[in-house]
Amino acid sequence: MLAAAAGLLVGLFCVLLGPVTPASAHAALVASDPSNGTIVPDAPNKVTLTFSESVQLVSGKIQVIAPDGSRADQGEPQAAAGTVTVPLRSGVGRGTYLVSYRVVSADSHPVAGSLTFSVGAASTPPSESAGTESVDPVVRALIPVGKYLGYAGLVLLIGPVLVLALLWPHRLSRRGASRLVWTGVGLVLGSTVLALWLQAPYTTGTGLFGVSGDDLQDVLGSTFGAVMLVRLGVIVAAGFLLRPLLRGEGGESKADLALLGVLGVAALATWPLTGHPAASPVAGVSVVVDAIHLAAVSVWLGGLVMLVGFLLRRANERELGAILPIWSRWAATAVAALIIAGSVQALIEVASFKGLYASTYGQLILVKIGLAAVVIAMAAVSRRLVRSRAAETGPGPLRRIVLAELAVTAVVLGVTAALVQIPPPRTASAAESGATSTTISQTITDKSVSLQVDVFPATVGNNSLHLYAYTPDNKPLPVVEWTATAALPAKGIEPIEVPLLRITDFHAIGDIALPAAGEWTFKFTVRTSDIDQSTLTMTAKIS
Repeated sequence: MLAAAAGLLVGLFCVLLGPVTPASAHAALVASDPSNGTIVPDAPNKVTLTFSESVQLVSGKIQVIAPDGSRADQGEPQAAAGTVTVPLRSGVGRGTYLVSYRVVSADSHPVAGSLTFSVGAASTPPSESAGTESVDPVVRALIPVGKYLGYAGLVLLIGPVLVLALLWPHRLSRRGASRLVWTGVGLVLGSTVLALWLQAPYTTGTGLFGVSGDDLQDVLGSTFGAVMLVRLGVIVAAGFLLRPLLRGEGGESKADLALLGVLGVAALATWPLTGHPAASPVAGVSVVVDAIHLAAVSVWLGGLVMLVGFLLRRANERELGAILPIWSRWAATAVAALIIAGSVQALIEVASFKGLYASTYGQLILVKIGLAAVVIAMAAVSRRLVRSRAAETGPGPLRRIVLAELAVTAVVLGVTAALVQIPPPRTASAAESGATSTTISQTITDKSVSLQVDVFPATVGNNSLHLYAYTPDNKPLPVVEWTATAALPAKGIEPIEVPLLRITDFHAIGDIALPAAGEWTFKFTVRTSDIDQSTLTMTAKIS
């Protein structure tokens, strides 16, 4: 068993070194109202945050700080799918506001960040609030370790139970195999309890032992907590049904075995419901595919453990002659399911060919594919050995190749556990698009007017303009008449008049279709009285 033990250690090593950077959020802020960095003429009555996937709130972790450092939010924020609404108190003053947030994405990862907006005029932003703490490094390291132990528990539970129920020779003692299964049960239960505990500091950004009763209560009341409690209940119920099977008393009925199978399916489904598949654009497909992937790995690897640990050493030639062909068919089916399910899931999460080689997630997928190919080649060799047993090759070569399979698949499990802490390319691209604002915001001034100009989305086609007029000391400046034109001299496009609509005394809006990309020249004339007016010019790159 030295090779398998080495594989287990290397797998744990992969888990510990896989997420070497802070765990990244698997959802992204894609929009906000007011938008980040913008100046609005009047104080809004709410702030709206839009994320790339559905999120759940973390108690006390969304704040809006006024320019004077006081809280501008009031009441409780509300979350609906991927939109979070934060109500604001009335009478907030002019200046720059800081919005800090920390929520939990659909795949159970915390999402934290901040943005600013200004009312009337910009000012020095308030200091960062307590909403965006990073993840404690100990917590970050323990989460994938717990997941690895959970995967190992599944392997030691599902595969061995199938072998005991359908392939185990009656004359052999079940004591050692039973201990293996109970170890699997213990690992699944232990990893689930650990996951529930770790989710509290992971969500709030506190240390491992900085968890309060309210934090645990919030976790238990979340979707993540509900799924974990279901897993605990299912495993405990399965434990009672396993007792007669593991004792070899013959007391298990077909109905009990069928119920055990149902509980096994329910337990498997809890893994994808708290991971990337739950946040997939085709969540129903991803959850089913991921459950099949886990089942295939557990049957294949768990069966290998039973073969190398017990059957190849204890079963006689006649028994092995009956067992190995059946197991070989099981393994071939599991490998086929593994390849198909893994390919579908990778296509969904990677989303593009570039994502396969240009992202950490995609690179780990390639590593996993390479390791899986090695294991499949080993499985093909062992299958040939099974077929050649008539030539009396003996169990020795087969046992060695199965040990090698176990060693490599242990490393595959480690890579898998590391993958769950890394955002897939589909969410990373959402984060990039969300972080990149296409609004051009400029302030142009002369001795009497300071004009704030916002152009959105600053691309070829229809665009909106917002104009805000202030005095040089940042007070609203009433405007009697607005005019605006846009030209692209480099491509011979003469000035196009922009129709403007007056919204307030110092705010006007307009729409214009820009037909080509390039450095556009915008000219604005602001008349503030019968005899006073200013003409200001700016350039903006339209892509």
